[in-house]
Amino acid sequence: MKKITLVILFLVLIINLKAQMQVNRNVEVGIVEKLDQTIPLDLKFFNEKNDTVTLGSLINKPTILSFVYFDCPGLCSPLLDGIAAVVSKMDMKLGTDYDIITISFNTKDTPEKAREKKLNFVQKIQEKDRGNWTYLTGDLENIQKITEAVGFRYKPTGLDFAHPSTIIMLSPKGKITRYLYGITFLPFDVKMAVSEAQRGLAQPTSSKLLDYCFGYDTTSKSYTLQFTRLIGTGMILVGLLFAIIMVISSKLKSIKATKE
Repeated sequence: MKKITLVILFLVLIINLKAQMQVNRNVEVGIVEKLDQTIPLDLKFFNEKNDTVTLGSLINKPTILSFVYFDCPGLCSPLLDGIAAVVSKMDMKLGTDYDIITISFNTKDTPEKAREKKLNFVQKIQEKDRGNWTYLTGDLENIQKITEAVGFRYKPTGLDFAHPSTIIMLSPKGKITRYLYGITFLPFDVKMAVSEAQRGLAQPTSSKLLDYCFGYDTTSKSYTLQFTRLIGTGMILVGLLFAIIMVISSKLKSIKATKE
């Protein structure tokens, strides 16, 4: 009877765990990590000079990829400031050791607007290196393909967008190797991510725990604690612990009965 109970409990826990994972995959606003996958390098965009380029033509070394829209009232400007700040502090050289690509996910953004936006955020890096930070705009089809390929989920909210804040590290062959979350970044973390990308090593992100615990609230336009998700996870962990205790207890009783 106890074994049947344990089996039923185990099945319930597995179902709940799969449900939690499904919620994470179906998130409307946030990141669904796709480590070790390669982005479609044939996608076409316009750079800030209004030239048509493919991602493959731009990516030939470790590349920091970010997504913004140029009229963003919230996260985008701090994110770009954070990227510029960490570039200015790193002992790795932009254009030699790595490149940066920023893509607008707003189809209304133009190359002219990208050029204006770029001028606002490259002031912290050396002038000779600024050409290695490329700003791209594109059509809906290509934007949706690249955002889905990296698991960047955003949602229109009136005239604005709800979206996560992250940078994504790509290998020279376009493989996703690391996600770094937030709007500020430590030079050591980015340097390690660049080194890993150069070797094509995909590494899990410790900050992913924060992304799991917090979700974007489209009303307040801020990140809020996901109580339901955390409670569900807690119940699963408690259930697993209870099952382990029951198994151990049953084993101990069997051993004791055998000795007697």
